[in-house]
Amino acid sequence: MTGRIQPLHVSLVAVPEASMSTLLGIHDVLAFFSALAGKDPALPTVAPFTVEIVGSERGRLRLANGLSLDVNRSIAEVSKTDMVIVPSVVVPDTGWKTGRYTEITRWAARMHSQGALLCSACSGVFLLAETGAFDGQQTTVHWGYSDHFARAFPRVPLQPERVLVVAGEREQLVSSGASTSWHDLVLYLIVRYVGATAAQAIARFFALQWHHDGLAPYIVFEGRKDHGDAGVVEAQAWLSTHFSVASPVEEMVRRSGMAERTFKRRFTEATGLAPIEYVQRLRIEDAKRRLERTDASVDEISWKVGYEDPAFFRRLFKRVTGMAPGAYRRRFQVPAFVQAQAAPRRRSRAIP
Repeated sequence: MTGRIQPLHVSLVAVPEASMSTLLGIHDVLAFFSALAGKDPALPTVAPFTVEIVGSERGRLRLANGLSLDVNRSIAEVSKTDMVIVPSVVVPDTGWKTGRYTEITRWAARMHSQGALLCSACSGVFLLAETGAFDGQQTTVHWGYSDHFARAFPRVPLQPERVLVVAGEREQLVSSGASTSWHDLVLYLIVRYVGATAAQAIARFFALQWHHDGLAPYIVFEGRKDHGDAGVVEAQAWLSTHFSVASPVEEMVRRSGMAERTFKRRFTEATGLAPIEYVQRLRIEDAKRRLERTDASVDEISWKVGYEDPAFFRRLFKRVTGMAPGAYRRRFQVPAFVQAQAAPRRRSRAIP
């Protein structure tokens, strides 16, 4: 630790929509220093964090998965804290409804004005964004919630492909992206307040991982179809099964009956991507599935998704996903030892 005597106070916010796995994962890692003291010379002998679960009221709280946990203190009892962390929350298909937790957002804003960090794991930023502190500041969220977030908080610039975003003049706004990128959040906080060697020790003990390649490899591309342009929707439907044909953009234009310039303008306005970019994203998404589920060579996959030049395909794949095709396969394909263990069970089930 950097000369600090008093541990930092961490307030983990629990609301009914919270994800228990993320909330307790963050709690366990930050609160576990005391149990590891003396077992690794890289760790401090005094716990650097005091972690509490806080909410609207103290007592039992039922969460999104149907399980309950104890809220240690109500926010009314917390007059000062060093960090406010909101874990992942479940966002319904209808989007995030603001104004349900005004007491919590006002409290979080007050803590922030006193110097506290505001930290979100994944979709927890929906709640923190209601404080207004993130307006004009870069942030990240699970890509599956990015459209909902952009509609609810248009003044907050969003980068869902980023694992971790630290923003604000005092670097007091911290957001992590999809799901288990809470690993990156807690490791960052440990590096920041305890040190890199301590973070490495904690990562080893819990088998936590930094997402060095960002979240682009994990993002599943699904083109926007809620734009209301029937002609573009029809083109998208055709393209979803014909993206690998030669000259797909020209074929879409021909099928649409529109002038080329008109079609391209309408397609870009409706989907947010130029037609050729949309085709590329569909092709790369299909290539990702083939890399995950088959042993076909990269050259063969390149040809099957519509590219005759494997070198161009490799460059495009890395530009879109941040990883080379071979590295992507190693990251996401089911490990051979798992497949070997599963094969006998599959055979046994196949016997009548």
